[in-house]
Amino acid sequence: MVNMLLPVPHFHHAVAAALFLGLAGVGAVHAWPAVPPAKAPSFHAIPVQDEEPQENSPENDSDLLTDSPLAEPAAPSEPTTQAQVQAREDLDLLFAELAQPGGETWARAESDILRIWSRSGSAAMDLLYKRGETALDAGDTVAAIGHLTALTDHAPDFAAGWYLRSVAFYLDGDFGPAIADLGEVLRLEPRHFGALTQLGTILEELGDDRNALKAFRQSLTIHPNQQDAQDAVQRLERKLQGMDA
Repeated sequence: MVNMLLPVPHFHHAVAAALFLGLAGVGAVHAWPAVPPAKAPSFHAIPVQDEEPQENSPENDSDLLTDSPLAEPAAPSEPTTQAQVQAREDLDLLFAELAQPGGETWARAESDILRIWSRSGSAAMDLLYKRGETALDAGDTVAAIGHLTALTDHAPDFAAGWYLRSVAFYLDGDFGPAIADLGEVLRLEPRHFGALTQLGTILEELGDDRNALKAFRQSLTIHPNQQDAQDAVQRLERKLQGMDA
């Protein structure tokens, strides 16, 4: 966990509000300057299942295994329609279980949701994701962004890739691109509680407390057992009540 106590610049609150409420105008934030994050975000890693590469699998593609993080991978294999329908049905049941406050089953539901989200449908895409995750764990945000940019370019419908790249941008101090990527995550998967919590974290650091509170609250309606989001709501409610008094 990286902790950096550094200042952040003035933030255009209207753009953040539009992004949160309608995910509109995300392209505009790419022009924002890079700023150092005040602290590392609390985010849910989306694990990729470890599998041994098969003899003819994309992991052995010489183009994919070059040193360049932007080496072009093989085209992803699309999941079957039946598999997609089954995944949606499984997610609906798991989110219903996740939304139950208290108890012990929510942790299993959370784990199963993250596992389903981790399925890109392509071994080559999974490898790019794992490379980005490994680089991020090592603190190499530049390499992580390279791998994850290749992933989002070739698998634009894979929400997990956008989410992890948003974390990499955040840790690299690029708040604008981080928020833009969160917009893509929430467009693809509006129930992505991790993206909403991360959005709240960024907005709070940028001084947009009201929209940060909205983001945290919306995340908690989906996953009410997130301690970090619960703490953030209490902290922001106290702060805003003091301002409104």
